[in-house]
Amino acid sequence: MSSSYLPATTESIAQALEAKTPSGAISILYRVLENPSSAPDALRIKEQAITNLSDLLRQENRAEELRSFLTQLRSFFALIPKAKTAKIVRGIIDDVAKIPGTSDLQISLCKEVVQWTRAEKRTFLRQRVEAKLAALLMENKEYPEALNLLSGLIKEVRRLDDKLLLVDINLLESKLHFSLRNLPKAKASLTAARTAANAIYVPPAQQGNIDLQSGILHAEEKDYKTAYSYFFEAFEAFNALEDPRAVFSLKYMLLCKIMVSQADDVAGIISSKAGLQYVGPELDAMKAVADAHSKRSLKLFETALRDFRAQLEEDPIIHRHLSSLYDTLLEQNLCRLIEPFSRVEIAHIAELIELPVDHVEKKLSQMILDKKFAGTLDQGAGCLVIFDDPKADAIYPATLETISNIGKVVDSLYVRSAKIMT
Repeated sequence: MSSSYLPATTESIAQALEAKTPSGAISILYRVLENPSSAPDALRIKEQAITNLSDLLRQENRAEELRSFLTQLRSFFALIPKAKTAKIVRGIIDDVAKIPGTSDLQISLCKEVVQWTRAEKRTFLRQRVEAKLAALLMENKEYPEALNLLSGLIKEVRRLDDKLLLVDINLLESKLHFSLRNLPKAKASLTAARTAANAIYVPPAQQGNIDLQSGILHAEEKDYKTAYSYFFEAFEAFNALEDPRAVFSLKYMLLCKIMVSQADDVAGIISSKAGLQYVGPELDAMKAVADAHSKRSLKLFETALRDFRAQLEEDPIIHRHLSSLYDTLLEQNLCRLIEPFSRVEIAHIAELIELPVDHVEKKLSQMILDKKFAGTLDQGAGCLVIFDDPKADAIYPATLETISNIGKVVDSLYVRSAKIMT
């Protein structure tokens, strides 16, 4: 920083905008902020300088400098209203978040800000920064720490009855519980978020978030039709806002269609007016999976998983459901292949299905234990022995039904005799 400050005027801001290099503009803005004047006009110009400087540092990917810049501004925050302070602090934290590879820096920055807000008794700002910190901890997979932070924050926000923040926190808590595979608590937190959201106006982006989480939880319970309707609502909200999350909502809609064996609808949805806006690797991946499912081809399925690894394997929601779909397809194919045989070599089945022998053997043993078919593995000979399905003897169900009917007759006679006696 230069030792000579510049006047806090619009001319100084214009000078920064006209600078030939970002470094020159940054230097000018720092000199504007060094101006000791605390006149209302000067403070207003400094607020503009802070916003411009934060944007420039973000564009230059100078995350550490943004962090130290926020610390330097603490003396300035004493001169302006708390609401403006909160806006500036959250803006700088958001700018740091836009710089790639700064998750650890964001966490430490949020922790510093939380300590400062506690010391300064800035409750409004602290609660929002703590909610942001919990979200960052969740992204970093530090789930227990994030839950501990949220549990205390929820109690505090409920007392203040800040409904909008309560919606954010409950939704975040639902995502945390879902990540920990605790579905009952995830549903309870989502219900709490919906209850709070019904009492106030919720921005469309936040409503889209709620619908997206609802769809994910319903899909987890295998209720794909309801999940589809929620994903569709989320897609419409994000699409109207041109939010990048729209493509994920659309992707999950296609997943639901595949999971309910309506893979033929996938091409129609992608070629629709709304779908064409998002054509790319994400939708191509789902189309490849839908084609494999329609043809009941494990080879095509594995090719899709390999070609679109980033879109399928690295998305935890998609990966979980596709694993289930793969198992179902494998079972259906194996049942179809072994149907003509009473005894068959496992190596022959593996050759027909084009999968490793040990993988096929493991799956067959699992299917026998799950009673998908009657049979046994002769590992010495490397064969699968299939038994005929045992025919159910009709005499036992008929006997049980007769005894049940006799019981009803006896009960009826007892009731009649009781009436006669009285």
